[in-house]
Amino acid sequence: MQLNERTAVITGAASGIGLAMTERFLAEGMNVVMADIEEALLAERCSALADNGASVSSIACDVSDASQVAALRDAALEKFGAVHLLCNNAGVASGSQLIRERPEVLDWVVGVNVLGVGYGVSAFAPLMVEQGEGHIVNTASEAGLVATGMLGSYHATKYAVVGLSEALSLELQGTGVGVSCLCPELVDTMIFESTRNAPSELGLGQPAHLPISTIESWIGTVAMNPSDVAGRVAYAVKANRFWIITHQVTEARILQRNRDLEAGRLPRNPVGPSGL
Repeated sequence: MQLNERTAVITGAASGIGLAMTERFLAEGMNVVMADIEEALLAERCSALADNGASVSSIACDVSDASQVAALRDAALEKFGAVHLLCNNAGVASGSQLIRERPEVLDWVVGVNVLGVGYGVSAFAPLMVEQGEGHIVNTASEAGLVATGMLGSYHATKYAVVGLSEALSLELQGTGVGVSCLCPELVDTMIFESTRNAPSELGLGQPAHLPISTIESWIGTVAMNPSDVAGRVAYAVKANRFWIITHQVTEARILQRNRDLEAGRLPRNPVGPSGL
């Protein structure tokens, strides 16, 4: 897929992997529409990029609301006339074990991580099929391929994104629209502080800042720079690759899970450090 002078829409674009993808696709010569629920930070990031000459615009969007995703689509079409790349990247984690997850918090995690991707597909995929070209990148996680004994709702939603992406890829074969599934291990983002964006009625409050070095020490791994992840995403889009696996250790964990599945063994924690 050629990227120059095409248009991308990226959710969760105000920080982390979403911001890095924004910067990378702008460098590839694309127009980019940034979307995020953090309205003030989004406006700040977009303004800084535009001041440097980037062809970029932004719109505040809660991806768990289908009407807001539809409005994002309409704004992108009004601004640039077409959308060629959609990155369903927005995601959250509650920081709680599944057995302690309140139903309303589970609703929030599922709404952003699963329905947000589904709403993005529903809004943008038909346009891409009609124009005969396009690409959709869904951000899942290593947590969607291998489970650990923590963050159960996060695992559940990321497994769902993997399955959704596989099914979507099969549906879109022969249409000219490609699909990629991004499954990173630990990346230097604020995913562990995502309750900052939770609805106030959930009463989760503002999370304490967690330095990435602290998280690295907890799970015994080294966080990847978001810009490196964005580079792999750009390559996958241009090469029409489905799987985007960022860490070699993920492959060993997948092999262990598959062997356990084939042997009918109970699930066990992945070999080596456990990442998300």
